[in-house]
Amino acid sequence: MIERIDTATRMSKIVKHNGVAYLCGQVGDGSTVAEQTRDCLSRVEALLAKAGSHPDRMLQAIVWLSDMADFEEMNAVWDAWVPQGHAPARACGEAKLARPDLKVEIIVTAACEG
Repeated sequence: MIERIDTATRMSKIVKHNGVAYLCGQVGDGSTVAEQTRDCLSRVEALLAKAGSHPDRMLQAIVWLSDMADFEEMNAVWDAWVPQGHAPARACGEAKLARPDLKVEIIVTAACEG
C-alpha cells in the first residue's frame, strides 16, 4: 500500500511504502547557509515525526547546495543534528535551486517505526 501525506497537485510532502518514508525536498528560511540548514533540518524532523519516523532512522539524505563553497558551513550544522552513530548514506552536490535566495535543499528517506 502507498500512503501519501499532505498531497497537493504537484507533490506530496511524504510518501510511505513498505515501511519507508520518502520526504520531498526541504528548504529553510534565513540569510546564511547555517540558518537555512538549521531551519531545513527542523522541517525534516517534523515531517519524519509525521511519518512515524525519526532522524535516527534515516536511510539516505541528498543535500543540494547552491554553492559548494558552503559545504563546511552546512556540514557544521548537519553534523550537530545527525544522531551519533546513525548517519545515513548521503550525497551532496551543487545545483541551481528553485529560488535565488535558497542556499540548501535536503531530501531524506527514512525507515518508519513499526
